[in-house]
Amino acid sequence: QVQLMESGGNLVQPGGSLRLSCAASGDIFVINLMGWGWYRQAPGTQRELVATIARGGSIGYADHVKGRFTISRDNAKMTMYLQMNSLKPEDTAVYYCNGRVGGRDSWGQGTQVTVSS
Repeated sequence: QVQLMESGGNLVQPGGSLRLSCAASGDIFVINLMGWGWYRQAPGTQRELVATIARGGSIGYADHVKGRFTISRDNAKMTMYLQMNSLKPEDTAVYYCNGRVGGRDSWGQGTQVTVSS
């Protein structure tokens, strides 16, 4: 019903920047009702919340990325973004796009972000 596709992951040095994108397709009605979010999962760990942007536009960040990452979306393009600055090795993970309507989640396939010298 809703398909999400992440892009923009790469290998980057500590202190560098990346911008991730998440494009939505499928049921436009459902997409327009979604809250959006970014999650990440490092090997051997559980998936954790990075940032959210609600249907009405309210934004929240996990403590470890606050002040470094910025979440945004373009409703006309049905695309969400995550601008990541001052990247640290501990930011290394697969980053996943999430859309939620009424507690039901849609997920992208993930994009790899590796922060290393």
